[in-house]
Amino acid sequence: MLSPKSLRGQDGSSITIQIPLTVRKRGGRKLIVAAVGQEQWASVRPRVDNTLIKAIARAYRWQQMLEQGACASAEDIAKTEKISASYVRRLLQLTLLSPALVEMVLDGRQPATMITANLLQHLPAEWNSQHYSWPG
Repeated sequence: MLSPKSLRGQDGSSITIQIPLTVRKRGGRKLIVAAVGQEQWASVRPRVDNTLIKAIARAYRWQQMLEQGACASAEDIAKTEKISASYVRRLLQLTLLSPALVEMVLDGRQPATMITANLLQHLPAEWNSQHYSWPG
């Protein structure tokens, strides 16, 4: 939370302006987040999360490799891509996201909370229930 700032008017009187907001780092950039329950006076611009989109695209490509028999397991994909098998398994979970959530990510309307392995473990398999489990 930012501290209140004091300004001096032309007559020397003090004016204090307090705006409840939080500054968070997201994707290497600073993001201003309004306080919960506060009316937002400016519309929020959609922010496309290219890292998340790339992760979803990779997951679908790897799923296709498994389905077509190009790779037999996450371990095979990991060897081919020269990455860890646990990373492959975590990303493969993104193929279970509902089309509505994937569309939100592609449009830049995803919640500010980043997707983590912990979040994916708690997402229900049923697509209709996923939207209510999504943070934000």
